[in-house]
Amino acid sequence: MASSELDFNIPGREIAVAAEALYLANLMIVPGVAFIALMVLWLRERRRAPELAQVHLRQTVAASLWAGMLLVVANAAIIFTGGYGSPYTWVIVILYFTTCHSTLIFCGAIGLAKALAGKPFRYPLIGPR
Repeated sequence: MASSELDFNIPGREIAVAAEALYLANLMIVPGVAFIALMVLWLRERRRAPELAQVHLRQTVAASLWAGMLLVVANAAIIFTGGYGSPYTWVIVILYFTTCHSTLIFCGAIGLAKALAGKPFRYPLIGPR
């Protein structure tokens, strides 16, 4: 097998890809719905899945919880700086999306690429060891 070919028979690869795809869907397409689906996948597979799948499940669940916490922090900052009618609102929203949200999506894209390749991945800073 050439080094550029993917091995589709790696144990846990499908679950790892599903976890990463659900993480990205939660951030970009169907927030909440994809998080619930990710949590169902995690609850169902966390103990019996192969090691690769367990690593990606842990990473995506932890990163999803961090994403939710960061969103709460951004909303709290908006409220504490004068509410949603304040001129500071857009500053906070733009800072949040250009730093936090885009970084979470970037990490998810790398995680999905690693899952597709059948390799583990640890999200920098927010991923559990």
